[in-house]
Amino acid sequence: MGFNLAELREWVGKSETTTEHIAPFPANALAATLNRADPVYAEGTALPPLWHWMHFLPVFTLSDAGYDGHAALGGFLPPVPLPRRMWAGSRLRFLAPLRIGSVLLKTSTVASVDHKCGRSGDLVFVTVQHRVFDGDVLGIEESNDIVYRQAPASDAPSPTPVMAPQLSDFSREVVPDPVLLFRYSALTFNGHRIHYDRSFCTGTEGYPGLVVHGPLLATLLLDLLRRQFPDAVVREFEFRAMAPVFDTAAFSVHGAAVEGGFRLWIRRDDGALAMDAKAVVE
Repeated sequence: MGFNLAELREWVGKSETTTEHIAPFPANALAATLNRADPVYAEGTALPPLWHWMHFLPVFTLSDAGYDGHAALGGFLPPVPLPRRMWAGSRLRFLAPLRIGSVLLKTSTVASVDHKCGRSGDLVFVTVQHRVFDGDVLGIEESNDIVYRQAPASDAPSPTPVMAPQLSDFSREVVPDPVLLFRYSALTFNGHRIHYDRSFCTGTEGYPGLVVHGPLLATLLLDLLRRQFPDAVVREFEFRAMAPVFDTAAFSVHGAAVEGGFRLWIRRDDGALAMDAKAVVE
C-alpha cells in the first residue's frame, strides 16, 4: 500500500457548506439533452430527482486541474494517490421538492475512508454525505461512494461482468454519442477527459472509447421511470455502478416492478449489467 491510510482518514468529518440560487437554465438544458418534451422549467418548478447534480458544482481554475482534467488531489476530498476515480454508487432520499428560483444550501461531509485490496490492486473508498436545504426544510439526503484505484496493467485480463436480466417491464435504447457526453460534462462542469477526449481514453487510459458518466446513467434510469410513470413521486433511490459503458455501442435502460417500487438497470450491448438500481415511489 503506497499511501498512509491513517493520514487519509484525517479527512473524515471534514465538511463544507455551499449555497446557490437555482436558475432555470440547467434544467431546460438537461431536458433538451435528454430529448424530453417538458414544459419550460421556470420559477417555482420543482427539479426532477437527481437534477440537483447540476448545481453546487465545485469550480476550480484550469491551472488546478490534474492530468486527467479532474481537480488536483487535496481540498475537500482526501488526496488519495491513486490515478483512477469513479462514482461507484449512491443512496438518496427525496424528502421535499427543490424549486427553481430558491436559494438552496448544501452541506457535505466526508463520512468514511476505507481501503480494500482487489484483483487490480489497492482500492480506496471515500463516502461523502450531502444534505440539501430550502430554508429550514431538508429536501435531499444523499450518500455517495467514490472509489479510487490503480490503473490496470496493459496485459491484465478484463473482469468477467455480471449479466443483466433479459426481461423487463419497460425499456428504451440510448445511443451514447459524443454530443450527449459533451453536453452532460458541460452541464456538470466535469472536465474529466475520459468523457470527451478519445485519444486520452484509448491511448493513455486503455479504454475502447469514451466513458459514459455514471451520474448520467443514473439520471437516465430515473428518466426512464418518469417517461413510463409521469406522475410517480420518487422518494428513495439507490444505485451501484457494475461495469463501465462506452460510446462504442448503444445500451438499453430497463425497469421492472418489484415489491416496494421498481428495479432499474443499464444493459450494455454485450449483455453486461452496467448499473443496478432501485427506486421507491408513491
